[in-house]
Amino acid sequence: MMFDTAELGQSVSQSDFKARERELRTRLLILQYRTLELARFPVLIDFAGVDGAGKGTTVNMLNKWMDPRWLRSIGYRVQTQEERARPRFWRYWRDLPPKGRIGLYLSGRYSRPLLNRVYGDSDELEFDRRLAGIIRFENALVDDGALILKFWMHLSQADQKQRLDALSADPMQSYRVSDDDWQNHERYDDFIGAAEQIITRTNRGGAQWNIVEGKDSNFRHLRIGEIIADELSRHLEMHEQQAAAAGGSVAIHSGEPTSPRQRTVFDGLDLSRTVSRSDYKSKLKEYQAGLGELGRKAFDQGVSTVLVFEGPDASGKGGAIRRAIWSLDARTSRVHQFAAPTEEERAHHYLWRFWRKLPQAGFVSVFDRSWYGRVLVERAEGYATEAEWRRAYNEINDFENQIVDHGILLLKFWLHIGEDEQLERFRKREKSPYKHWKLTEEDWRNRERWDEYEQFGHDVVQYTSTQKAPWIIVEGNDKLHARLKVIETISDHLAARLA
Repeated sequence: MMFDTAELGQSVSQSDFKARERELRTRLLILQYRTLELARFPVLIDFAGVDGAGKGTTVNMLNKWMDPRWLRSIGYRVQTQEERARPRFWRYWRDLPPKGRIGLYLSGRYSRPLLNRVYGDSDELEFDRRLAGIIRFENALVDDGALILKFWMHLSQADQKQRLDALSADPMQSYRVSDDDWQNHERYDDFIGAAEQIITRTNRGGAQWNIVEGKDSNFRHLRIGEIIADELSRHLEMHEQQAAAAGGSVAIHSGEPTSPRQRTVFDGLDLSRTVSRSDYKSKLKEYQAGLGELGRKAFDQGVSTVLVFEGPDASGKGGAIRRAIWSLDARTSRVHQFAAPTEEERAHHYLWRFWRKLPQAGFVSVFDRSWYGRVLVERAEGYATEAEWRRAYNEINDFENQIVDHGILLLKFWLHIGEDEQLERFRKREKSPYKHWKLTEEDWRNRERWDEYEQFGHDVVQYTSTQKAPWIIVEGNDKLHARLKVIETISDHLAARLA
């Protein structure tokens, strides 16, 4: 049996513990400071296991051994209203440590799937689906360089009862034992069966499980501390070698296509579509009034909306966004404009800053530029390696699937214009006293690579226009037509969702 190896009765005397603790504590501190100084990867340490096996006391011991200023200990409880309003993994993305820091997690992402399976709230198919979601989450972090350590802390059923009895009899410790703990004890065999499935299903390179015997606290603390030190040392050595090979920076690989220009999805657009100004004015009032009413209904029903806007420079994204949100309640709508990531954002996985901006129930979040920067600007400019932007398509699809599966309405608009139309708009911006600031040298430089960016946009549509989250391509040469199409599309989809 998998857990027989954690029921051997291993122990460490107090004298041996003290001697080994001094050496281990010194080693952990040195490794922690090296990790902080290098600042190339975050460390996530998860504690799961049998009730009473010492998860909490082990976290306390690590905070004693290491510098707690650079540690963050998080114990998850029942989801708050704020958390329930977002996709399941929102709170785990929110709580990710930045590069160089260490997060210690109790009752984390494995707790609820385990409890649901044991108490019959999920069947085998749902249990496997939940574990698959965890695997995708961990893979995304590991691929980005994170070190994930997972500990299952084990007690035999007899030892668990003895531990719970002892805690319950101690007036200073009895608060730590709840009715739930005793109910879980009665289902011990069910917990062990579900735990075996979790460990075998999610024990993967880069995020491996370590089963630790929890009966003797001295053995448990030393064993976990030594595993952390060994794995952290290996991970540091790998990243330090990479940093040295790259001259202290990440190797960059351009995403520039080397083959001749291929036909793209944008070549078939009818960019000559127009709307007269008189029709535009009358329809705009009608569409905005309808969208405003739908927005109020969505808020009352707790239906959230995410709107994504991408497209070439000067394609009219800002104008379309302003007309769309004009009719929405400013108290329940937010526009998030993204440029180059800040220092804090660069210290996290690239999706972290977008996860944090997902709307609460009934709210609208508008993304002016978005997570697609990974496969557009970052690909074009070489800010992301080829391996990074290639795997980003799957990471983005998974992210969007979680948004949609949570019940959020996700609409993605690609506003497209012709190359000549962009040049005309650039020249008008140059002469405009209130728009010239929008035109930068980077815009002109990107324009020289029009064919490349159009190919990158084609790839975005090809790899991320899914049944759950299709791209809506808007013909943007005529701004009036584009604005009406955007508002009408939002209204149609929102009305269908609320029906």
